[in-house]
Amino acid sequence: MAAHEQNRVDEAAAILRDGGLVAMPTETVYGLAADAANDRAVARIYEAKGRPSFNPLIVHVTDLAMARRYARFAPLAERLAIAFWPGPLTLVLPRRSESGLSHLATAGLDTVALRAPAHPVAQALLAATGRGLAAPSANPSGSVSPTMAAHVRDGLGDKVDFILDGGACAIGVESTIVKVDGGRASVLRPGGVDRASVERVAGPLADAAADKVEAPGMLKSHYAPRARLRLDASAPRANEAFLAFGRTSDHPYVLNLSAAGDIVEAAANLFAHLRALDALCAREGLDGVAVSPVPAESLGEAINDRLRRAAAR
Repeated sequence: MAAHEQNRVDEAAAILRDGGLVAMPTETVYGLAADAANDRAVARIYEAKGRPSFNPLIVHVTDLAMARRYARFAPLAERLAIAFWPGPLTLVLPRRSESGLSHLATAGLDTVALRAPAHPVAQALLAATGRGLAAPSANPSGSVSPTMAAHVRDGLGDKVDFILDGGACAIGVESTIVKVDGGRASVLRPGGVDRASVERVAGPLADAAADKVEAPGMLKSHYAPRARLRLDASAPRANEAFLAFGRTSDHPYVLNLSAAGDIVEAAANLFAHLRALDALCAREGLDGVAVSPVPAESLGEAINDRLRRAAAR
């Protein structure tokens, strides 16, 4: 890392140690970070985002060794961490009573959501801070997640003390969240690691209970633009924008998640395209956004999950 980049990381780390809020890049989306052991700092996250306090946060760590400070790891959890960290997998595990974590970060639950991000800037910040960082997506609660620093500035403005610009996020959808209870694992949120890859390590995954919020991203309405979404649309109506996938369109208001039908490219483009079409609808007075069907395979499960929650009102 260049000297000027390390200086910015060191400045951000000092702000975090003093109880401030820092927007940091990860490979999934930008996170709004605070010291996970500082009640007041964590409360500022909820205040800045307008986030309901029953919705827990992900605590970011450098590696498995740091994660063990905060949670108890069964053998299955260790295998998953070794297989996918650093990377876009969050593990929900029993919280250690001596962890020192703010109970706000875990929403009063006896579990904690932990992830080791793969982005070099996030890793440098965690190393410089020397502690776990609570970091939900750096946007107003319920709105479209940010995949560029400009999205953070547009959404949160001066509510964040410092923004570390690490460029566009490579994956573009949030992490997969898996809860491990002894030798059993269940998926609470699909995301940047596809289900098949997790199941190769963990065996068949159960699905989350629909009526319990055990991790971020489980609210029915989430990731929502202001414009209404119409899902599984074969074509846009005259006064709609169009979020396409695969085939091209001569519609005047269209963005394509991936003209080549590449599901990884589609995931990386999802939130930025939703933001752009939302702004287009407001500017042109359009009725909403028609969304082309996206295959549910691989990262398509996460894409469809985000689209369903974005369309729920």
